[in-house]
Amino acid sequence: MSEAPGQAAASPSTPASAPQRPAPPQVIRREDYCPPAFGIDRVELRFELDEDVSTVHATLALRRAPGAAAAAPLVLDGEGLVLRSVAIDGRTLGPEAYAQDAATLTIAAVPDVFELRTVVEIRPQDNTELTGLYRSSGNYCTQCEAEGFRRITFFLDRPDVMARYRVTLAADRTRYPVLLANGNRVAAGELPGGRHFATWDDPFPKPSYLFALVAGDLRCHAGEFTTASGRRVRLEIWVEPENIDRCEHALRSLQRAMLWDEQRFGREYDLDIYMIVAVSDFNMGAMENKGLNIFNAKYVLARPDTATDDDYEAIEKVIAHEYFHNWTGNRVTCRDWFQLTLKEGLTVFRDHWFSADMGSPAVTRIAEVLALRTAQFAEDSGPMAHPIRPESYVEMNNFYTATVYEKGSEVIGMLRTLLGDAGFRRGMDLYFERHDGQAVTCDDFRAALADANGRDLEQFGRWYSQVGTPVLRARTTHDPATGRFTLRLEQAPPLAAGAGREAAPLLHIPVAMGLLAPDGSSLPLQLVGEAAASPGETRVLELREQAQSFEFVGVQEAPAVSLLRGFSAPVELDYPRSDDELARLMGADPDAFARWDAGQELARRVLLRLCDDAVAGRELVIDERLVTACGRVLADPRLDGSLKALALTLPNERILGQHQTIVAVEGLHRARQFVVRALAEALQGPLRAIYSETAPRGPYAITQPEIDRRRLHNLALGYLAALGDDASVALAVAQFKDADNMSDSQEALACLIEVGGPVREAGLAEFHARWRGDALVLDKWFTLQAVSGHPDTLERVLALAHHPDFTLANPNRTRALLASFGLRNQFHFHDASGRGYQLLADKVCELDPHNPHVAARLVSAFNNWRRFDSGRQAAMHAQLQRIAGLPGLSRSTQEIVARALV
Repeated sequence: MSEAPGQAAASPSTPASAPQRPAPPQVIRREDYCPPAFGIDRVELRFELDEDVSTVHATLALRRAPGAAAAAPLVLDGEGLVLRSVAIDGRTLGPEAYAQDAATLTIAAVPDVFELRTVVEIRPQDNTELTGLYRSSGNYCTQCEAEGFRRITFFLDRPDVMARYRVTLAADRTRYPVLLANGNRVAAGELPGGRHFATWDDPFPKPSYLFALVAGDLRCHAGEFTTASGRRVRLEIWVEPENIDRCEHALRSLQRAMLWDEQRFGREYDLDIYMIVAVSDFNMGAMENKGLNIFNAKYVLARPDTATDDDYEAIEKVIAHEYFHNWTGNRVTCRDWFQLTLKEGLTVFRDHWFSADMGSPAVTRIAEVLALRTAQFAEDSGPMAHPIRPESYVEMNNFYTATVYEKGSEVIGMLRTLLGDAGFRRGMDLYFERHDGQAVTCDDFRAALADANGRDLEQFGRWYSQVGTPVLRARTTHDPATGRFTLRLEQAPPLAAGAGREAAPLLHIPVAMGLLAPDGSSLPLQLVGEAAASPGETRVLELREQAQSFEFVGVQEAPAVSLLRGFSAPVELDYPRSDDELARLMGADPDAFARWDAGQELARRVLLRLCDDAVAGRELVIDERLVTACGRVLADPRLDGSLKALALTLPNERILGQHQTIVAVEGLHRARQFVVRALAEALQGPLRAIYSETAPRGPYAITQPEIDRRRLHNLALGYLAALGDDASVALAVAQFKDADNMSDSQEALACLIEVGGPVREAGLAEFHARWRGDALVLDKWFTLQAVSGHPDTLERVLALAHHPDFTLANPNRTRALLASFGLRNQFHFHDASGRGYQLLADKVCELDPHNPHVAARLVSAFNNWRRFDSGRQAAMHAQLQRIAGLPGLSRSTQEIVARALV
């Protein structure tokens, strides 16, 4: 096998040439927080929406904050606004009374209590950044988090300024028959010239980032929900006319979320109406604007022939997430953006719990941890490593990260583990009681949970400032003569620790564990000095010191140790278990997550050893223990189809690379491809039998048993297709042609893409011809090709970047091809030629002037460039320098590039 340039003598050092770093941007620091000098009690907005220039009339009732300097000027945020007039208490100000620059409007002399009126003009149709007010498919919509409201009107655009809003929209009735905003509609009527208006009033104070409006030609899929107290709430899902038949699943998901939040947390909805609007152009997944959620259409629209099982589950999850924000984010919001995990980590935790209750807790938890390890652990070891509560930022949009969201959720999960469900609920009740209607901090949240339970959580609070993925070391000793088994736990700094991390304060780490006897049965968990064993098969140990030893009694034979059950803490586990012990856990651990995790560790070890063999040019031979373990999983009647599919899916190349000092790109790819084929050959009989047994027996249904069946069916097809024989390829071709749902169709097409040749071209052509008019489905067509392991994938992606249906103007399409390629296809993106790097850099340079937020997400594919061999380092470094030298580089992209080059 040929090696990439420099791979044999790889070094993580920086290339010899000095980095050409961007000029240092302005840094915003948490320690510099100051309360606002002014508060806003009431906001009245009137939008005159027109095709050329739209006008925004804003009336703000302001008051000087207690303790603020009497001479403090009023400084409002504003970007890209054409100011037409300013008035205080009805008196129009001349230009000499205020100062305007590119980011602010400053009025030097203002009374302590006054009314400010401004009139500005904006051009939403030219807003390609998709923040503030913009157009999508001819409809007006907004995205104001984090700092988009300042692109609509001059304002104190910060989350700790909460006000009540009354909003009037006026527009042409024919083109924009639907006019929506936050709150309840209180008036509507006709205007001269074929125009009409609607007025909306939101009775709850909110920060400006939660403001929303929509105006357009939309259709409504309606329903209702009756709250626990008997109030009837109207539910409306608004979509473009051609999508009206794809809303029922979103509506049902919303109703389930509303009921669940009442039952789990006692939280009722508080307005008369709850609206969701699906838009085609959106930088994120969705936005929780009070009473008017604006969604990326990807997370609303579903029909069996257009959406996969994963899509259905993602829609339910995101619908729930945004609804749950009504209390964790809206009614109680963040004091400042450093506290973002206060609402996002907490709400992700809530949507995870909801998803577990709606489906399979084990499958949900495994999927969460897999995503965490793939994205967040990589983030922890790269230049963007930061705590869940960052200490500084340049561009806040760059900190909507896996760390803030997913690791933030894990921190909340540890609190639930430590306090128990009842204790966690007491803490949440106190949190809402204390802080309803306020903008608060992570410390306020932690204090509520501590006070409600009489617990000291000060040490636990260090998780909010902890950087990197901590290491949990475990070592064991067993004395058969006394029947005593000792588990020694130690916390260590991150494996990829940078300067200063070695001295990190000690954390409070919950470690859920169990012991298994040689026959696979669970052992009692009784510590020395205890009168009896703890109840149940799992015990939570609390590691608070550098190292602690836990001595169990009544353990006559050496047990297998099951650690971090349910992934009780977001750490890397350093525990040298034997392959045989892992195989025992994989076959018998009563904790479904720990069982899956043991199988993943066993597979990872096998793959990394094979990678070493591939790099050294040795013959590759499959480890029979892995084959046997996988065979047991296939045959185990206790596991549902989804669990079997997860257990039999090998660790991806990105996760494998995290366990290497220098990522062996070709070696990992060759090893994983080899194991897939070797398992398919060894288990061909059972796989063919399962594929036949799990064949559809009726029309598509989105039920858990049917989802489980389809996942196992398609897992079997994927392995069989890897054989490349005529019979297996014929199965994929037949499934693609006969499928009555997108899950089966997409998986079959993915198999055909890997096979290549005429069957691939025919499948791609047929899929494109059928779905070219459906943007969301066509995104799948681009993604399947971008993530393929087929040898010609790089050439195809280069060609697809110039395909007539590809556009950088739509974030979903950009993510479907470029982000999928750069962030999910490690082998082909890191092709030794460097052409993958050049493609991505070219597109970042092209996109940054128009949509810097999406460009910054794309450029993050280069973040871990130092983890690769010297040849690849040099190639990625050159592209980072090229981007850094781009004239007028946005603050968003500049921050990511600058941190990567440090």
